[in-house]
Amino acid sequence: KKQGVCGLNASSDSDNSKLAEALKEADIEARKIREEAEKRKMEEEKIRQKKQMKIDRLNAIPEEAEAGTVEEFMYKDGVKEILEKLDTDLVGLIPVKSRVREIAALLVVDKLRRNLGLDTSVPSLHMCFTGAPGTGKTTVAMRMGQILQRMGYSRSGHLVVATRDDLVGQYVGHTAPKTKEVIKKAMGGVLLIDEAYYLYNASNDRDYGQESIEILLNVMEENREDIVIVLAGYKDRMDKFFSFIPGMSSRVGNHIEFPNYEPEELLGIAKVMCRDLEYEMSVDSEPIFFEYIKKRMTMPYFSNARTVRNAVDRARMRAAIRLFNKAFDQSSDG
Repeated sequence: KKQGVCGLNASSDSDNSKLAEALKEADIEARKIREEAEKRKMEEEKIRQKKQMKIDRLNAIPEEAEAGTVEEFMYKDGVKEILEKLDTDLVGLIPVKSRVREIAALLVVDKLRRNLGLDTSVPSLHMCFTGAPGTGKTTVAMRMGQILQRMGYSRSGHLVVATRDDLVGQYVGHTAPKTKEVIKKAMGGVLLIDEAYYLYNASNDRDYGQESIEILLNVMEENREDIVIVLAGYKDRMDKFFSFIPGMSSRVGNHIEFPNYEPEELLGIAKVMCRDLEYEMSVDSEPIFFEYIKKRMTMPYFSNARTVRNAVDRARMRAAIRLFNKAFDQSSDG
């Protein structure tokens, strides 16, 4: 009987112990639920207070307070002058000019908001320019740097142009110093990497270009307020490059496509080039140059404005030869 009683007591103690353990676990679980609920409530209260602070800040701004006007900022900071120069320097490219104006407008409004004490954040200014050679990508990058500098988003706004050869080394340990040196030169301005897709070689896992890409990715994220990186090249190749390096695509906030020029626009570019060099294209030469451009567009290695510039340079050379020969002609007065 004593053994039976002892057995019952032991069983009862065990049940009591299990019950106590279960109650303790339930209490811990209930406490966790309460703590999580209180934490959510505190977070909601913080969000509410933050929102209310913004409302109070807006309400506290006097009706007569002026942050300035868009026109005022565009003129005072010299942005309007740069945009007008872009119109003068670049013939055509309406979609490109519109996109540059959109970016400039965003930066102006962001500055106006800051003057009112509203929260602002620097937008992603890294860009991708796609298009054939000679469509004005370098010129637009240079003007973009000037706009950013005038508005305080860039220290100097200077432009550094680089290719794979400038960034990627030929042996182990050579790539990082080369890439960092180019980045150092571009700090405070704009770094334009032409034909950026050559940085990645899909057929060679040991290609040193991957190291350069990793450094650029880190700089684009960590130093985005001190450098703007512009990746340029043909659209189809850039799309393929971004498919291999998705981290690069996600860091680029502005994609701008540069269309090829029409023959009429290329003639206009030639006239602008002559004007800038203080030459004058005669009326009789315009249709001849126009026909030359149309024919040249069907031939290999056509490069839009670059081809036009080469043609203008050849015309200048021939004019110089004519003047030179005329000066040395015995019948000439020199």
